[in-house]
This record gives sequence, C-alpha cells and structure tokens, in this order.
Amino acid sequence: MSTVGNSTNIFWHECPVGKLDRQTLLNQQGCIVWITGLSGSGKSTLACSLGRQLHSRGKLSYVLDGDNLRHGLNKNLGFAPEDRTENIRRVGEVAKLFADAGLICIASLISPYRKDRDACRALLPENFIEVFLNMPLELCEGRDPKGLYKLARAGKIKGFTGIDDPYEAPLNSEIEIKQKEEDGECPTPNEMAGQVVTFLEHKGYLHAQSPPSSS
Repeated sequence: MSTVGNSTNIFWHECPVGKLDRQTLLNQQGCIVWITGLSGSGKSTLACSLGRQLHSRGKLSYVLDGDNLRHGLNKNLGFAPEDRTENIRRVGEVAKLFADAGLICIASLISPYRKDRDACRALLPENFIEVFLNMPLELCEGRDPKGLYKLARAGKIKGFTGIDDPYEAPLNSEIEIKQKEEDGECPTPNEMAGQVVTFLEHKGYLHAQSPPSSS
C-alpha cells in the first residue's frame, strides 16, 4: 500500500544556492500567476500573450496549461470532482517549484472550485496572483473553440463546467478582466497581458528583491 503523504522518515534538504540567489541572477522575483475562468474565456490566449510580453522584457516565465498537463503529469486523472482537486493540487505544487526557482509561473486552468484554488494560494500566499477572466457563459459558449459546449449540451460530456458542474468565481482575485463597459467588447490579448504586466511591475516582481540590510 502506498505511503505517499504519510511518510515520516523523509527530510527536507537545503541547498547553498537559495531563492534570493536565483532571483538576483534572473533580476526578477518568482511568483505564481494563476489564470482561472470558464472554458473559452481566453485563459490560454492570455497565458501565451503574457509569456510573450514578459519574454520581450527579458523576464523568464513558464506556462503551465491545463490541457497540456493532462498529456503528461496529469494524464491519469479524469474530471470527477476528486480528480479535479488532485489535478489542481499537482499543478499548484509544480507552480510553487517554478516560483522558487525564480520564474514567473503562469498557470492556466479552469480550476472551478474555490477551495482548490485557495489551497494553491496557501502554498505561496505572498506571491500568488489570481487572475479571473470574468467572461459570461454565453460568450464562452458562443466561442466554443474546442466544440466542448456543443458536446456538453448534447449530453455527450458529463460534469462540464458551466453546464452541469459549477464554476465558483473568485471572491478576491488580484486581477479581474471583463468585457469593456463602454462597448461590451473583450480586451485584446495584448491588452489583457499588459494589465497583468503592469500589476507585476507595480508589485516589484520584474526586479530582483533587495537583500536585507546588514546595518
């Protein structure tokens, strides 16, 4: 029987090169940018645009895309609630490692359950930036880039978020992106990414953390 998660004879091994050293080398601060929203809300598009803008500024990031991860790390998980929870838990732990390495980790997943997102935030509470793509269901369903809403409406996919499984919207996300109030248009990918980059710049993530004073 597996004892993963229950072992008591394991110990954390510290290495001489720490997080601050890596951040100084990269001239940035590691963090998690967690993009959540309905299928079709533009999460992957935003993640890739954000990665491109950061790259153009000489900042190192990595995108953890929910669909991509299900080809490898999470290929043994389905979409039952318990599998969704484990899916998010694994991604949260990997994202924490990327942030510890000094990277700006961009996680792009529906992540429909609030408790699962909050559990990921608890792994790195001071460096977790939740980005809520608050797009209405009718817009996302109208886009339906993968044809999944059509299949869900036809009853061919069960437990599909927004149709017969709930999406629990964030209550206090750091960034919320919505349709423009003046014309109802969606921001462009570059506009959305720019909003996140501005936040990261304002919070100091695009520069190395100053070492503590010795005085």
